[in-house]
Amino acid sequence: MTEASPHALRNLPIGIAATGTRTEHDSMGSIEVPADRYWGAQTQRSLKHFAIGADRMPLAVYRAYAIVKKAAAMVNAEAGHLPAWKAAAIIRAADEAINGEFDDHFPLFVYQTGSGTQSNMNINEVLANRASQLLGGAIGSKAPVHPNDDLNLAQSSNDTFPTAMHIATIDALDGQLLPNATALAAVIDAKAQAWLDIPKTGRTHLQDAVPLTVGQEWSGYAHQLRTALARIDACKPELYQLAAGGTAVGTGITAWPGFSAAIAGQIASLTGEPYVTAPNKFAAQASLDGLVATMAAIRGLAVACLKVANDMRWLASGPRCGIGELILPENEPGSSIMPGKVNPTQCEAMVMVCIQVIGDDNAVAFAGSQGNFELNAMRPLIINNILRACRNLADACATLNRFSVAGTTLNRARIDDQLGRSLMLVTALTPEIGYDRAAAVAHHAEAENLTLREAAIAYGGIDGATFDRIVDPARLVGTGLSGA
Repeated sequence: MTEASPHALRNLPIGIAATGTRTEHDSMGSIEVPADRYWGAQTQRSLKHFAIGADRMPLAVYRAYAIVKKAAAMVNAEAGHLPAWKAAAIIRAADEAINGEFDDHFPLFVYQTGSGTQSNMNINEVLANRASQLLGGAIGSKAPVHPNDDLNLAQSSNDTFPTAMHIATIDALDGQLLPNATALAAVIDAKAQAWLDIPKTGRTHLQDAVPLTVGQEWSGYAHQLRTALARIDACKPELYQLAAGGTAVGTGITAWPGFSAAIAGQIASLTGEPYVTAPNKFAAQASLDGLVATMAAIRGLAVACLKVANDMRWLASGPRCGIGELILPENEPGSSIMPGKVNPTQCEAMVMVCIQVIGDDNAVAFAGSQGNFELNAMRPLIINNILRACRNLADACATLNRFSVAGTTLNRARIDDQLGRSLMLVTALTPEIGYDRAAAVAHHAEAENLTLREAAIAYGGIDGATFDRIVDPARLVGTGLSGA
C-alpha cells in the first residue's frame, strides 16, 4: 500500500474483528497467530516454547515499556529519524497500552529469554499492529509501521528492557510500597506518642528484663520502619539512571548521537521523575546492581515489618494464658473447632509476606550475580520478584495498619500486674546493695514465691521505705524516647 499521509490517523476503537488465525512472519519463517490478537510471530513463538509455570510477565513492565516506546517515537521523530505521521500513530498506540487497554495482548511467561527480548518484541508487535491499523494498514502486514524498523528504532532489548525495569520499579515504590509503609509507620508512631508514659515489663532473650514504657517500645518499631524506608529512598537515584541508548552491548550501535540523553529526558518529562541517561551503559546493561540494591532495601523493610508483626502477636498472646498486654482487633473467627477463638491473623499474614520477600531477595541477589560479559540474562526473574515484593509488602502494610495496628489497644491491668511481679526490677537495687546480693534477692523471691519487696527486706538488708524509694518503675524507664 502507499504510505499514509500525516492526516491518515484514524479514530478506531481497539479490537480486531476476526476469528481463527492469521499468518505472521519473522526471520524464522511463518507462524499462525490468533486472528483477534495484536501480537505477532515472535510473541507466538515465545508462547509455544516458554509455557513454563503460571507466572506471566507483570503488566507493570509493559506499561513502563509503553512509556519507553512513546518516548522513543517522540525523540526519533523530533530528530528526523521517524516520519511524524508514524510517530503519531505509535504514540497513540503507546498511550492506549499505558492505560491498560492491551493487557490481554501481553501474555508471555516470566521464564523466557533472559534479556527480555520476547517481551520487547511483544510490545513492539502489539504497538506496530495497532499503529498500522490506525493508519489503515492490515494487521500482520508490518506496514506501514514495522515492529523492528519503527518501534525498535535506535533501540535494543538489551537497553530498553532494563530501562522499563527501572521505570516499573520506581512506579511500584512511589505508587504502592512507600506510601503504604509510610502510613503504617505514622500510625505506629502515633501509638508510641500516646503510650509514652505507660511503663511495662521489658523482655530480652524472651525473659523478663528491666522496664520501659509501651511508647518507647513502639517508638522502636516506628524508627525501624522509617530507617528502612530511608534506605529504599536512597536507592532511587541509581534507578533514575537509564540504559536506553546503549543498544546491544552498551556502545550505542544503530542509535543516533544524542539519543541516550534525549530519550532519558523525554521519559523524565512523561513521568515527572528525574530520569537521566546512565553514565556508563556497559555497567547498566551487564549488571543490574541498582535493582539488586533496591531489592535488598525492600528486604530490609520486610525484616522490620516482620519484627513488628511478630512482637504484636506475641504481646497479644492469650487472652488468659499468654502475655496478653495488647488487645488486637477481632476480625474473624480463628478456629473451625474451638468456639470463641480469635487469632492474630493480620500479623501472621504479614510474617508470611515478609518471608516471601526475603526469599524473593535471595533469588534477585543470585540472579544479579549472573551477569556474563556485556549482559545480565536473568532480568525477567529479577523484575518479577521486585514487583511482587513491592505489591505484597505494600498490601500487607495497608491491611496490617487498617485491620490491626489502628485498632490495637492496651490491657492495662495485665501490663500493670506483670510489671508489679517482675523480678528484674531488682536491677534498681544493685547500686544500693551490690550485684551479688541483688541476685540473691531475685533468686529467693522466685524460689519462695515472695514479692520482690518481701525478698529484698528479708535478704537484701534494706527496709520497705528504701525499697519503695528505689524500685519505682516510672524512674527506671528514663525520660522520653532518648532512654536517658
